[in-house]
Amino acid sequence: MNLVQILQFAVRGVAANKLRSALTMSGIIIGVASVIILVAVGTGASAAATESLSSLGSNTLTITPGADDGAIQFGPPAESAETDPETDSGTDVRAAQLTLQDAEALLDPELAPDVASVAPVVTANGVTATYRGESHQVASMVGSTPSYLVISDDTVQAGAALTETDHTARTRAALVGVTVARNLVGGDGSALVGEVVQLSGVSYQVVGVLTEKGSDGPGGDQDDRVVAPLTAVQDTLTGYGPLSSISVKVSAPEAVDAATAQVTAILGTRHRIGTGTPDFTIFSATQILEAVGEITGLLTVMLGAIAGISLVVGGIGVMNIMLVTVTERTREIGIRKAVGAQRSDVVGQFLLEAVILSISGGLIGIAIGVAVGSLEVAGFQLIVAPASVVLAFVVSVAIGLFFGIYPANKAAKLRPIDALRHE
Repeated sequence: MNLVQILQFAVRGVAANKLRSALTMSGIIIGVASVIILVAVGTGASAAATESLSSLGSNTLTITPGADDGAIQFGPPAESAETDPETDSGTDVRAAQLTLQDAEALLDPELAPDVASVAPVVTANGVTATYRGESHQVASMVGSTPSYLVISDDTVQAGAALTETDHTARTRAALVGVTVARNLVGGDGSALVGEVVQLSGVSYQVVGVLTEKGSDGPGGDQDDRVVAPLTAVQDTLTGYGPLSSISVKVSAPEAVDAATAQVTAILGTRHRIGTGTPDFTIFSATQILEAVGEITGLLTVMLGAIAGISLVVGGIGVMNIMLVTVTERTREIGIRKAVGAQRSDVVGQFLLEAVILSISGGLIGIAIGVAVGSLEVAGFQLIVAPASVVLAFVVSVAIGLFFGIYPANKAAKLRPIDALRHE
């Protein structure tokens, strides 16, 4: 018998009992679809997290007071004017703090050639914005210099940005996030530009609305904030204490490590750290991106492995049904061998039947997996990984071959006389 004839017999065998074949394929369908969907979930979640964290800037540093406790933070360090950590220098205990002079020192082109710009930051906590009877509790109220917008990759979608004149003149001007603007005036928030709002009872004129960044990141709603000149915020809300943090823009992403070393050296000298533990922490968004990439990559592999178990279960189902099929068709096998069918013909027929079931189930599973894996779930877009589609299909074919070999060999080993006598 040639391959075409063997294939015809195999197709007839599969089609002879459609319900049984469909139920057998269901295990492969579920397994293949599960692998593709779960890997798509992991890939989509990783992409969403990376995109959100990328908004922090891959070439930015954030310096906060207090020693690094070694914990991985998912999001920028909390900025609070109220925190007053203490550092033991070995001879005395002093408050760990950052000053405006520290920020200015980082702009030294000789000591920090990889530092492009610096922005001192103070944060006012518990600020409530009110406008014509509407009020909103602001998640973040930041006072800084105009370079802060450049460092944090912020733009203005309506109105104008803060200027150096606003900073030096202590102008009570403010840029508001989209969330704040919409809660106060509705719509797209642009109607708030030029209006005067009360920030914890202090009048500030809104000069612009910040471009929307989104609210799906690990740091919460990135649009629920207000940015104002550092001098004005110190005058009215925080006083003239230490800085909450210092934002630094590095000249290039590949210079982040060099800039970190330069900043550490400058602040270490200014704070007289010596060989002791620094009383400040330098945070880089690159660190978070790397950590998130490792974690989501591991989760994706785990999800794929868990889904792969269902593929193995589906393969066992194929072998089980093929063994039942061999038993039911014993007389047929005896007749075929009696009229001249070779061992290879019988092995080929039953092996092809198993492979046909696996391939059919794999193709249907791929169609379902790709369809579901292209949806948007839980606020992020699932992303089908082409490698998972290819892998799932190859594994489904391999399962058909692997789990079909034993039933096929069992059928081929039947002696014609014994098979013909079988009832």
